[in-house]
Amino acid sequence: MQSIISRNGCETPEPVKAEVKGSVPSWLQGTLLRNGPGLFSVGNSEYNHWFDGLSLIHSFTFSNGEVTYRSKFLKSDTYKRNIKADKIVVSEFGTMIYPDPCKNIFSRAFTHLQNVIPDFTDNNLINIIRYGQDYYASSEVNYINQIDPNTLETIGRINYRNHIALNLATAHPHYDEEGNTYNMGTAIIGFGQPKYMIFKVPADASDKNHKKPALRKVQQICSIPFRSSLFPSYFHSFGMTENYIVFVEQSFKLDIVKLATAYFRGVNWGGCLKFDQDDITYFHIINRKTGKEISTRFHADALVVFHHINAYEDDGHVVFDLISYKDSNLYNMFYLENIKKETSNFIQSHKSFSPPSCQRFVIPLNINKESPRGSNLVTLAGTTAQAILQEDGSIYCQPDTLFIGLELPGINYKFNTKKYRYFYGSRLEWSPHPNKIAKFDIIERKHVEWVQKNCYPSEPVFVASPGAVEEDDGESYTFKHTNLHI
Repeated sequence: MQSIISRNGCETPEPVKAEVKGSVPSWLQGTLLRNGPGLFSVGNSEYNHWFDGLSLIHSFTFSNGEVTYRSKFLKSDTYKRNIKADKIVVSEFGTMIYPDPCKNIFSRAFTHLQNVIPDFTDNNLINIIRYGQDYYASSEVNYINQIDPNTLETIGRINYRNHIALNLATAHPHYDEEGNTYNMGTAIIGFGQPKYMIFKVPADASDKNHKKPALRKVQQICSIPFRSSLFPSYFHSFGMTENYIVFVEQSFKLDIVKLATAYFRGVNWGGCLKFDQDDITYFHIINRKTGKEISTRFHADALVVFHHINAYEDDGHVVFDLISYKDSNLYNMFYLENIKKETSNFIQSHKSFSPPSCQRFVIPLNINKESPRGSNLVTLAGTTAQAILQEDGSIYCQPDTLFIGLELPGINYKFNTKKYRYFYGSRLEWSPHPNKIAKFDIIERKHVEWVQKNCYPSEPVFVASPGAVEEDDGESYTFKHTNLHI
């Protein structure tokens, strides 16, 4: 069975009116943008990993109970070079490309030298983010591509390094109620001491004449030095409360030496990540207004995290929910040779992998150093999360497991940074075709599921009803495939 999620997509450049089954609320007005891999082969060459596919951007426009759809490939430099050559010529996360052996020796040597400090692809396939009023296709590299959210045309490429000292940046920023954008990145090479960077782009950063990028007004909030200069922590997202940034410095790390020599060793960039199960995880709590980190050292057992759900402050505690794994095998599952397996073979091959676990950690902010060593400093009701005071004054954090088997979480974003009750996500069971979405009630510790035969939904997006009072008063929307190619 050929998986639909590894099949080449195609553009729908002009708006097409969708057939609506049931009804769309008349109050729902606006456009939902989705981004993801859409082209897995160029000419006779194929990518190795699902996260390598060329970006295909989708838009769903809702107006007066009707829906129109369009899609376009991101016209990145990577896309243009590949299409012009009619083959893959730019390396991606799981696919390393080497120079043509027919080139002369000087050309091959120059290509190798360029890859000592890799200039990453600009195939921004993970998310659509907003800086000011500008919209960008993004991934986790130093390049982002500005797009027109109405036509999906690619406007042009922006390099973070021209505005702030970053080699990598996340594709999952946070937005506050004023419209400011907060994000994180990593400075590895060429910017002095290696460090993690937290930055803010003001809501008014966009150029009214559309000639200057919003990043020109970027503001650095703080920097955090690596625990190990050669093994920085990988991070895909972070948490934010009304007053704090929550950064999880996890045991899933990037090997800098391996990255610098990957091209010569025949290792792809994905192979430069490693999980150290004997290490510990650090939690950094940074005041997002002053940029100062709480000096107490908070730590937990080794884990792997990609997505945060939400974070908030409650009675002298920082509460943050995330989805964790006990190993880093999730990336391996998405190599296309695995995705293309028969369902039964796929399940057999991956049944020993760690399932996603929705976990709650609670950090006490007001710590009495005279408290007995070994005591739990969490005083909140309704959670089993613990923060144990250690002999050296550090705090060992143990999570409260909320739910197992859900990924790609979303919330009512009006409750971002605030105490909340519900989250939504894709039910992840050991199949290459996730076919359920779920809503989880944190207080009741119960969930409900939506499933429909031969439908394969993406992550759900919650939209609150106008004037909604209850947190879950609204609609959840998902982009779904409705057939398989057998």
